[in-house]
Amino acid sequence: MRLLTFNTLFRGDVRPRLRLLGARLEQGGYDVVCLQEVMYRRNANLIRALAPGLRHPAYTGSVLLKGGLVVLSRWPIVAREFTPYPRTGPARPEFLMRKGALITRIATGDGEVVVVNTHLSARLDDRFAAVLRSEFDHLAARLAAFDPATPLIVAGDLNVSRTSALLTGFLAATGLRDVLAGDTRPTYRPGPDWPSPTALDHVLVRAVPRAGARLRFQEEVRLDDGRPTHLSDHYAVEADLSW
Repeated sequence: MRLLTFNTLFRGDVRPRLRLLGARLEQGGYDVVCLQEVMYRRNANLIRALAPGLRHPAYTGSVLLKGGLVVLSRWPIVAREFTPYPRTGPARPEFLMRKGALITRIATGDGEVVVVNTHLSARLDDRFAAVLRSEFDHLAARLAAFDPATPLIVAGDLNVSRTSALLTGFLAATGLRDVLAGDTRPTYRPGPDWPSPTALDHVLVRAVPRAGARLRFQEEVRLDDGRPTHLSDHYAVEADLSW
């Protein structure tokens, strides 16, 4: 399986960037794509129209997508479920996104695999450690229902670094491993909001013995009108997985 996870960024030139993204997804030879911050059903429909090879979609919500999450697959998606994270911590605009996890079961040629696309709350200050811990605990409890022998992939923007104690605890609780463990490269471009780049985007696996990953979509692109930009404030993580 070639899998890609990417936070698409919901601000700025969204539709022009998504048009470029859709074309890249179609050309990339991906089997499964996990996207965050797509936000609206019309945006998901735009990407689907430009990447027809990923013909099996999963997302929930009539206008505003729950969690802003989208999964696209070349293989049939036989089950899907959105599980919201508990709303804890200070009230914030992020509540409108309704953070959670989109859990899909995908029927591949080598059997069924569970793919979880998720986006956890941003750690705006030290108060949010407890918020993230609650979300990790909620997700760990949900994943405990799956057979440990079934290939399981958790991908997305976890909003914690690879060395975070929160991530380490989540891996220990679930038996997952980080495909990019030890990689110090950031997946978030430095900017006014986050001046110090770090790795926020992850691919975590269980019962997947062979896995390798790399960063994608780091380069500058040009919109249809010629203006330079990047596809997002995040980089994508591309992983080759087999079991």
